[in-house]
Amino acid sequence: MTTIELPFRATTAQACHWLAQQTGTPWTLARMIESGLTPYVWLDYDTEYPALFGDANGGYPAPIFFEGDTQRLAAGSEDVLITITKDVYRIVAQLKPPGFRRALHELRFLKKDLERLTSKLKREEDAKTKADAKAKSEPISADGAKESQSGINKDQALIAFASLVKIDLQKALDAGGGIFGDDGARVKASTKKAKNKAVWNPITLALGLNDVYRVPMPHLKRAFNTHDFLAEWSNEWNQALVLLGK
Repeated sequence: MTTIELPFRATTAQACHWLAQQTGTPWTLARMIESGLTPYVWLDYDTEYPALFGDANGGYPAPIFFEGDTQRLAAGSEDVLITITKDVYRIVAQLKPPGFRRALHELRFLKKDLERLTSKLKREEDAKTKADAKAKSEPISADGAKESQSGINKDQALIAFASLVKIDLQKALDAGGGIFGDDGARVKASTKKAKNKAVWNPITLALGLNDVYRVPMPHLKRAFNTHDFLAEWSNEWNQALVLLGK
């Protein structure tokens, strides 16, 4: 495999090639999207959308981040459909129906995003290697296993998962039943504190949302790859998926 110099804005083929070199595993457009990478397309100035372009009268690279648009790409669409994007000032903008269509070969991925992803994957792999080595050298006692005292707060849970479910997630969290009955995804130790101090285990919460409310697993994977406050849970999340065969 010939080593390539990663351009500032890489094509899908260039990005997949480079990621494969860095990780030793094959990459596809679907895998990049599920890993949280944002694709872009160059939009030439359009007189019907003056507010979208602002002072950029030559055009600008528009991000494709709306879940419906990215999932269409991940599913193997024959072209690009953009219904929601951000304007040149990075303000979210909804396009007039049916939106913009572009050819697949026009997709681009930012060099900085690709490098950030590989750094994240390497950190996770190093952490997993160390954890595996520690597990082999230190047998786990059932009596010594203790419940994690950490978790994510309600605001973080809503940011990560509220848009993925049809239920009122805030109401469910406020109900005090841990969502799935008893303490559910809520960390038990936090139930002894003030109500606004309660925290939830994001892995238990995500798996419960998949099992009870049928939230698609790719959407949950994307949440863990997108939100910084879930980064410390990535290794445990990935291990849980492996154990569950997902």
